[in-house]
Amino acid sequence: MTPVDPTLDIERAQLRAAPVVIGMDEVGRGALAGPVVVGVSAVRAEEIEIGFPEGLRDSKLLTERRREALAPLADAWVWASATGWASADEIDQFGIGPSLAAAGVRALASLWEQGVPVDAATIVLDGTHDWLTPGCSAPLHVVTQPKADRDCASVAAASVIAKVARDRHMVELVETHPKWAPYGWERNKGYGSAQHREAIAELGACPEHRASWLHKILAGASR
Repeated sequence: MTPVDPTLDIERAQLRAAPVVIGMDEVGRGALAGPVVVGVSAVRAEEIEIGFPEGLRDSKLLTERRREALAPLADAWVWASATGWASADEIDQFGIGPSLAAAGVRALASLWEQGVPVDAATIVLDGTHDWLTPGCSAPLHVVTQPKADRDCASVAAASVIAKVARDRHMVELVETHPKWAPYGWERNKGYGSAQHREAIAELGACPEHRASWLHKILAGASR
């Protein structure tokens, strides 16, 4: 099956009523360890006219090598980009939904600091559920779009930028804490691979784990 290339059709449509469109996507929602990261990329008419980098796609449709190569190109193409983070501890305390919203707000705050008029923008959010608005102190114009990470170039750019940032972070955690090497984060990036689950069952959780997500694994190990 041939991968679907994104377009700028939705961005063009939204720019008729807003000066800037912000593509937003999250990575790490389903991981057992590490943060959840929200990527944002802002585009204006100028970026639409230039066109996005060749080969840009949803991060899930790219190899790790291609993502690494495309991330700086995507960052150079957009007007501004940022990532917002919420830790494993926050996810345990507040749940994944509020943590996603917090990470999204942090990413938007970074865009604001770069001069992007977030309050006047249209935010294109991948999926059908608006998880961002509950975390906002002021109303923003959020448009949900199923498969936006596949179909919208600004969201695909956000997805690649966020994925590369989070993957690098998970590798750095293992390099900084060699005792966590058995979890295999340099390969599974904190997701629930067989190696990761087996290591949790054998060694228990570390501070980067979402402890509230591990009850079944730890319960099975104690039998």
